[in-house]
Amino acid sequence: MKLPEQAELLRVFIGESDRHEGRPLYEAIVLRARACGLAGATVLRSPMGFGANSRLHTAKILRLSDDLPMVVEIIDEEAKIEAFLPVLDTMMDGGLVTLEKVRVIRYQQHQQG
Repeated sequence: MKLPEQAELLRVFIGESDRHEGRPLYEAIVLRARACGLAGATVLRSPMGFGANSRLHTAKILRLSDDLPMVVEIIDEEAKIEAFLPVLDTMMDGGLVTLEKVRVIRYQQHQQG
């Protein structure tokens, strides 16, 4: 799939224990983004963070958390991201969503001759 040089990055900040229809929310978001034909999605698991309630979540051995911060990043053209937002709204009970314009640089493998 070819992305334009200018695109939009959707970031979804949630907790590892957040769920949607019985599965982890981060997994449900990625699967729905794929079903909607978005260009790509990545899930990042953070070793430490805090949110609106200022409760610290950490992977340190002395303070194991079962709700580590998760970030889902989705990139595509602005119109496709905007069309996905209402879908995302039906899945989210809490969390934070950010949008930003990004410049895409794609590296492709060289063809063997």
